Amino acid sequence: MRKKPIPADTAKLTELRGTLRDWYARHRRPLPWRTAPSLYRTVVSEFMCQQTRIETVLPYFDRWMQRFPDFNALARAEEAEVLRAWEGLGYYSRARNLHRLAKEIAPMSEPPRTATGWQKLPGIGPYTAAAVASIAFGEPVPVVDGNVVRVLARVRGDDTEFRSNQEAVDAFRPLAEAFLDPRHPGDHNQAMMELGATVCRKSKPACLVCPLRPSCLSAGNQPEKRPRIVRRATVKVEVTRLWIERDGHLLLHEGAPNGRRLRAICELPMAEDIPGAGRGDRLHRGVRAITHHRITEEIFHARLPDAPGKPSLPCPPRHGQWHWVPLNHIEAVTLSGPHRKWIEAILGRR
Repeated sequence: MRKKPIPADTAKLTELRGTLRDWYARHRRPLPWRTAPSLYRTVVSEFMCQQTRIETVLPYFDRWMQRFPDFNALARAEEAEVLRAWEGLGYYSRARNLHRLAKEIAPMSEPPRTATGWQKLPGIGPYTAAAVASIAFGEPVPVVDGNVVRVLARVRGDDTEFRSNQEAVDAFRPLAEAFLDPRHPGDHNQAMMELGATVCRKSKPACLVCPLRPSCLSAGNQPEKRPRIVRRATVKVEVTRLWIERDGHLLLHEGAPNGRRLRAICELPMAEDIPGAGRGDRLHRGVRAITHHRITEEIFHARLPDAPGKPSLPCPPRHGQWHWVPLNHIEAVTLSGPHRKWIEAILGRR
């Protein structure tokens, strides 16, 4: 007998929601923003978990809470301190937006209680607004992210091809709204996201233990093929970086104040920014990914171009500024996560 997808019948729909909620109560991971919930902890977790694995977030979340325990503490902090605490999580605009958000919320007598109100605040999109409003305030609005799309596409057996993640999110929002448990919206939304993260995974989904299996049209029917989203082709990029020392100092490039991605964040200089630098041995080779770009970076020992009497300082970079940083104080500088790791690896081999 063919299984039924998410039912329209109210009684059956209520039963299915209850099954999902019971599963979540028994199997949810004891994450710190769940075991000791608060509005602030919910907001910080939503910002940190965007495009980042939970396992990576956990130690950052604990350190963040010790350093910035509430909106007021975060609002009082300097941006450099905030970025330093975020270092390694990547996508630094999230940290800046969270900082801006704290400055707006801190003086409020009462924060917004609806998703519509939250979307008026800096750095808050539809997903985060729905998550905060449903979890912290019980507003019956659905959260739709990649995990939720995956669950719904598989349950419905939907083979529609979507041109982007956003197109898929928009397409499944009505179904997510229809399935939402209006009496327990926060738990329902978290259950859907948890199910997608731990059971209805991209690869090797655990269909046999899924609470939605009786209603799923994809169980045993190639669930990995759904949802069908056209992935952007990977673009390979090669970058040459220079390791230039002088009198115990390392030359670093700080992103421009109006930069979007690396504002106030340091990295090793690119060879193209210091033409004529003498290049020596290769010290390190690293790979990192930013969106659909796979970036290979090779770091070479180098020296500044010669000028009469002494090495010349490099010309000002196209964007940002140069810094000579003492090697014994490198930990005090805010570096991009990969460059922190690579610099420490090079220093550690000495």
